[in-house]
Amino acid sequence: MTEKPNEPTADAPGSTPPASPRPAGEPVRSPFDSPTEQFTATTVKTDVTKPELTKEPPRTDEELGLDPEVPLYAEMKEAINGTAPTAPTADTAPTYAFASIPPAPGGGTEPTTRIRRRGDERRGTLDLGLLLLRLVVGGTFIYHGLQKAAGWFNGPGYDGIRTAMENGGWKHVDIAAPMLIAGELGGGILVALGLATPLAAGAVLAVIIDAWLWKQGMAPGFQYKAEKVSVELESVLAGAAAAIILTGPGRLALDRGRGWATRPFLGSLAALVAAFAAAVLTYIYLHGGNPLEGVGPF
Repeated sequence: MTEKPNEPTADAPGSTPPASPRPAGEPVRSPFDSPTEQFTATTVKTDVTKPELTKEPPRTDEELGLDPEVPLYAEMKEAINGTAPTAPTADTAPTYAFASIPPAPGGGTEPTTRIRRRGDERRGTLDLGLLLLRLVVGGTFIYHGLQKAAGWFNGPGYDGIRTAMENGGWKHVDIAAPMLIAGELGGGILVALGLATPLAAGAVLAVIIDAWLWKQGMAPGFQYKAEKVSVELESVLAGAAAAIILTGPGRLALDRGRGWATRPFLGSLAALVAAFAAAVLTYIYLHGGNPLEGVGPF
């Protein structure tokens, strides 16, 4: 008896062994009767849309059957406008977790190096008044400095001021005269410009204090309204120079970006004290004597 040509045999390669017969009386089983049972995964997938049946739970979007990631609005807008989306860099990449939640806008700050304080914008005519004060005080010292340095405005000139100081009891006139001219002319220019104001106003203050002490010491008693050695003008100029140190030059000055321009404090006070100390020490070293003789308890 010959074998049928279309019937596979058990010994043929690639043939499937016959299933074992089900015992009589046993109920038919389904793969869903035991959910935890390990099922054999097929090696060749006939339907790519269905995941393989394994014991491991699905983890990826493809295994879960989810839609691909929805593009961001910026990417869709660039695609609509015809521009290629740019890859995010370290500076442009979002630092928040979800693209649908934009970051909170940063608070606006004023791009200035100096912190604006309350009341700075309500100064009124203060800066204009300080400018006028600086021009008057600085111009007065420039006038006297040119008289002594160049002989302008009917001044004595350099040689004349050296002779006058020597006759007035000043020592080391070769040092005293240049210091006097530098303080009046250089300090006056800086005060008028509002540049390095605490130092410039301190220089003219020290000069005018020495002039006050010199004229005050020419005769006993207080010489505020004396006929020939009155110290009235020197007193007014000294008070104006001290006021500029304590108030600052204002915003209409080259020092407008400095703290002492509108809010002077301890630094300006130190400059005032240093000007008084420099004037007294200079007078003692270059002139000497007691200029306050006969004034009150002195």
